[in-house]
Amino acid sequence: MGDEDGTSDDNRAMNDDKGLRGRVTRHGEEAIGKVAQGMLDNPVVNRALSAAFETRQRATRAQEVAMGALNLPSAGDLERLTRRLRNVSQRLETIEDGLDRLEERIDQLGSASSIEKRLTAIEEVLARIEATLAEQAAAPAAVAAETGTDAVQA
Repeated sequence: MGDEDGTSDDNRAMNDDKGLRGRVTRHGEEAIGKVAQGMLDNPVVNRALSAAFETRQRATRAQEVAMGALNLPSAGDLERLTRRLRNVSQRLETIEDGLDRLEERIDQLGSASSIEKRLTAIEEVLARIEATLAEQAAAPAAVAAETGTDAVQA
């Protein structure tokens, strides 16, 4: 039981440390929040922050104008180009996926050799039909020649 008591004492000490650390952290965060809120409520600090942000915006605009005059892309230009390139890349991937699906469907329909076999079979059937039609057309002419009458009169 001595080990269990030692373990529980260690756990209690860790929990106390966590509890103390948590309380100190919470109090520190609250204090920082109050100081920050107090500074934001101060009109002098508020004006200084506003002026700093406006100055930053003006500097950014001036930089863009200067870079444009030198025919160099600005950060905004590069960002727009990056978005456009991503968009084109996504469209290209969609097209590639469509081509892959089309290729799979063509493979499912059969290879070129099976299509050629089907075409050859159709050609053979057409040749037999033509031969039969030629025989049928020749038969009345042969009968007419034997009887001496013209096939055209019939």
